[in-house]
Amino acid sequence: MLNRIILIGRLTRDPELKYTQNGLAVCRFTLAVNRKFNKDETDFIDIVVWRGLAENCATYLNKGQMAAVEGRLQVRTYEGQDGIKRKAVEVIADDVRFLGKSGASAAASSFASAGSDDTWSDVGSEISLDDIDIVDKSEEDEVPF
Repeated sequence: MLNRIILIGRLTRDPELKYTQNGLAVCRFTLAVNRKFNKDETDFIDIVVWRGLAENCATYLNKGQMAAVEGRLQVRTYEGQDGIKRKAVEVIADDVRFLGKSGASAAASSFASAGSDDTWSDVGSEISLDDIDIVDKSEEDEVPF
């Protein structure tokens, strides 16, 4: 069985950080994710993050900022104050990437990359065809399998 989900979207509000009775940090926020084929439709997905990552999300994420979330989908049932059973669908995040360079996220991004060798810094940048080496294979070459 496989239960993995990857989302990229914008936070609809500032993250809310709380602590359990055992002292575990839990952070909740909602991610607005546009649909691929109909840009006018948006899904609002509840995200739950635990422990140290929860504290980082609460510190460095803000309303409107883009984030990438990887985790698992969880459906739980609970009884509301009115006695009616309800369902909650949320993503339990294993990894959250802070995207964009606005406000506190810029500080977090620069703090995270300080002293580290970022070999992926050019991902997503434009390249020119002049930068690509084209290898000319003749028909005489044999395939090794």
